Amino acid sequence: QLVESGGGLVQVGASLSLSCVVSGRTFSSYTMGWFRQAPGKEREFVAAISWKDDYTEYAEVVEGRFTISRDNAKNTVSLRMSSLKPEDTAVYYCAATPWEMETSRTQYEFWGQGAQVTVTS
Repeated sequence: QLVESGGGLVQVGASLSLSCVVSGRTFSSYTMGWFRQAPGKEREFVAAISWKDDYTEYAEVVEGRFTISRDNAKNTVSLRMSSLKPEDTAVYYCAATPWEMETSRTQYEFWGQGAQVTVTS
């Protein structure tokens, strides 16, 4: 089970952190990812972090503003978002895949319920 927390309503330029706590199984050997889905749009890749060397990958639109991290001992993955823009408004999902550094949502097997992030101007 993956449970996100930390969403909310913020203004343009603000920062916000999301956390995802994993329970029920060990995800230390899974790539962990964050995706987001805005109203009327498809779910898109945001960021991913490798299980073995903490290698990270980001969508171009968030590169340099978002940071993904994980703590395997605490079964937690986080997404630190800064310099937020209105176009970052979406429901953010935590997900896990056994495949190394996947950016395709179809390869992710486990999903959280989502956390709403709203950025106002």
